[in-house]
Amino acid sequence: MPTPGGRGGLGPRGFLTEEEKENLPKVEKALIFRILSYMKPYRLQFAFVFIAILLSAVVGLLPSIITGKIVDQALINQDMKLLIRLLFMAFATLAVSQIIGVLETYINAWISQRIIFDMKNQMYHHLQYMPHSFFTTEKQGDIITRMNTDISGVSTVISGTLSHVVSNVATVVTTLVALFTMSWQLAIVGIVIIPLLILPTKRVGKNQWKIRSDSQAKNDEMNQLINESLSVSGSMLVKLFTREEREYEKFTRVNSELTKLNLKEQRSGSWFRVVMGMFTQVGPLLIYFAGGYLIISRMDESLTVGTITAMVALINRLYRPVQDLLNLQVDFTRSLALFTRIFEYFDMKSSIVTPENGKKPDVTCRDIVYEHVAFSYDPEVQILKDVSFTVPGGQMYAIVGPSGSGKSTVVNLIPRLYDVSGGSVRIGGVDVRDFDLSYLRSNVGVVSQETYLFNGTIKENLLYAKEDATDEELIEACKNASIHDFIMNQPDGYNTVVGNRGLKLSGGEKQRLSIARVILKDPKILILDEATSALDSISENAIQTALELLMKGRTSIVIAHRLSTILQADSILVVKDGVIAEQGSHESLLALGKVYKELYETQFRQILDMEEGADGVRRTDYWGTIEEETNGF
Repeated sequence: MPTPGGRGGLGPRGFLTEEEKENLPKVEKALIFRILSYMKPYRLQFAFVFIAILLSAVVGLLPSIITGKIVDQALINQDMKLLIRLLFMAFATLAVSQIIGVLETYINAWISQRIIFDMKNQMYHHLQYMPHSFFTTEKQGDIITRMNTDISGVSTVISGTLSHVVSNVATVVTTLVALFTMSWQLAIVGIVIIPLLILPTKRVGKNQWKIRSDSQAKNDEMNQLINESLSVSGSMLVKLFTREEREYEKFTRVNSELTKLNLKEQRSGSWFRVVMGMFTQVGPLLIYFAGGYLIISRMDESLTVGTITAMVALINRLYRPVQDLLNLQVDFTRSLALFTRIFEYFDMKSSIVTPENGKKPDVTCRDIVYEHVAFSYDPEVQILKDVSFTVPGGQMYAIVGPSGSGKSTVVNLIPRLYDVSGGSVRIGGVDVRDFDLSYLRSNVGVVSQETYLFNGTIKENLLYAKEDATDEELIEACKNASIHDFIMNQPDGYNTVVGNRGLKLSGGEKQRLSIARVILKDPKILILDEATSALDSISENAIQTALELLMKGRTSIVIAHRLSTILQADSILVVKDGVIAEQGSHESLLALGKVYKELYETQFRQILDMEEGADGVRRTDYWGTIEEETNGF
């Protein structure tokens, strides 16, 4: 079923939705010229299209004119040779018109697809360099819609709206010239019928538009119901709460309402087509009547039966283009709105860019200094407040704190996923905002809790870190991450497809692949954000040595949730409410008896109670038990 605003059917093209009326684009010279700038490289091809349209409009007149000559000259004079010649000429003009139409369609399609190609490339490149905050605030569906649906809709504007306008104008002008050339009296009679076509179309079309809008809304409701109840998670929820019958009743109700609306629309359309069919025949009948009267009364001696026949054929050619041109304002408005939506994204500027002459200092074992750092996603809600600390080059610092305290935000400032709103983050004395952005990020390795894998092979995902890596390097990295044996046990080995977002792998397998990927990258600065949270104790122990080797000689910051990791840190930073509440070693922080001790006792109370009732438990066994049985800070 055509959606509102589409070209499928009568009526809806001539009306704007309430949303469209509220968001009418402002017609400005700058906007028009900006749209034309995308067409400028193809102006020669556009010239061919417009010439083809004009030729098609002129050639399209010939079959009707030839029909008149067939009647006046061949049939009345009973000239068989002339009849055959004229029929051949009519066929030839039809063939030429079709060939021109095919050529016009091909060039039009080529132009529109090239413009779409250019705009998609520009949009994708632009979005690649948008800051991380853009992707956390914008809906993914909106981004995909702008990239695909909106830009693809440009094809309709180029090959549809623009070409239809030119074609309709050419058809109307050439047809009117031909009609008035043949008989100005009959031309006026034929034009008089046009209001009879327009008024019912507007009235019935508005009613159809309302029905179709309601039908589309109900169809959206049905799709939402299907997506929710028949998805993997949705169907499980339905089964667990035994709501099968309730969901079926909801679907039946919506389906019944949608069916009634569809039937109502079809009834409205069928009667409308009957009325319109009658009206379109009134014009030719009036021409036959007026022409017959002029001939019989001898008021126009030059008028012939062939002329009347030709004018009847031409008048039918006039009605549809006139009706389409009446919808020009709506089509034009929708075209501008489409481009406006696309340009909204193009006009979004990235706040995180490489400065001119970006610096590329050596960051190997250099201090990372946070100096009075402030940050907020929303100006009204401060996330970090006057954060200051130093991570000495080559050391490993652990960050702990309650959920939502700002731990991940702290580390995200290093690779400039976000920029500080106050203060500075410096590496080796250089503000990260002064770095060449690509250089900075190439020297920072991040392993996050939520591992993302592309829908490709294991090898392709690993090579994302280092495109020119050899097979030996891949294998070595995977061995260090304790994932090589698992890979080799797969039928396709390193060519195993991991599925969308790594769906075919377990959480631990994805995490180990992510670690292997960072090992392959060999960064100078390492950030581990709950890097072992998705691993069981066996897997974690297997890669703990690899992580220790990876961190050796590198400046590392670890957001830690397991006590074993925290105890290995050179220093522990305790983040609470956006500030560094405490800093020090495990023992010194416990001795303070404040935030760290509260976190420690809250997370490990059960284990502490177990120790009080156990005899002969060694300290090392205790830490190991904690590591295996809890998922700490």
